[in-house]
Amino acid sequence: MNQLLRVQNFCVSSDGYGAGENQSFERPFGHADPGAMFAWAGATASWPNRTDPGGTRGIDDYFTRDFTNNIGAEIMGRNKFSPHRGPWESEEWQGWWGSEPPFHTPVFVLTHYERPSFTLSDTTFHFINADPSSVMAKARDAANGKDVRLGGGAATIREFLDADLVDTLHVAVSPIQLGGGSRLWESPEELLDRYHLETVPSPSGVTHHLFWRR
Repeated sequence: MNQLLRVQNFCVSSDGYGAGENQSFERPFGHADPGAMFAWAGATASWPNRTDPGGTRGIDDYFTRDFTNNIGAEIMGRNKFSPHRGPWESEEWQGWWGSEPPFHTPVFVLTHYERPSFTLSDTTFHFINADPSSVMAKARDAANGKDVRLGGGAATIREFLDADLVDTLHVAVSPIQLGGGSRLWESPEELLDRYHLETVPSPSGVTHHLFWRR
């Protein structure tokens, strides 16, 4: 069975930034407002953190539901896992997500500073210093035949795009501008030499960009 490397529900601003500048513990997305970036998903009926009944259906809800479909492992950059830079001062930090992370699969964190793996609930985090192809091979093995999700951030996605490893991308473009930060692209047309593209506007204001290999 062909295992895909998929980017799913990755949110960028209209000027192509996946996160703002000056990330910190208090501001995981830097100067970007995550409420504005992710409002389309948070408003859906299938948003996993929903505490009240209701929520929207339609295209936004479809992508929210599809986030975990046939995913057996995740790859992410260190800055998605942690606001810390450089060598780990301690190993107490275990991610932004508390005792029950939302991944429910093995997660491979790209870092120049490795540390022992650990498990929270049904998610095991592995820290690996390797090139994209080597990381992808480990993630595929761990995924047990299912697909691998490339979770971001933008620099990590670009690294795997440059290595020609990404099979499909779903990028939700929000109608806000950040002006700086971690940039996925200047224009989605940068990928059209290698990918087909369809765009689907949503009543929520985001435009869903769907890429698949030519």
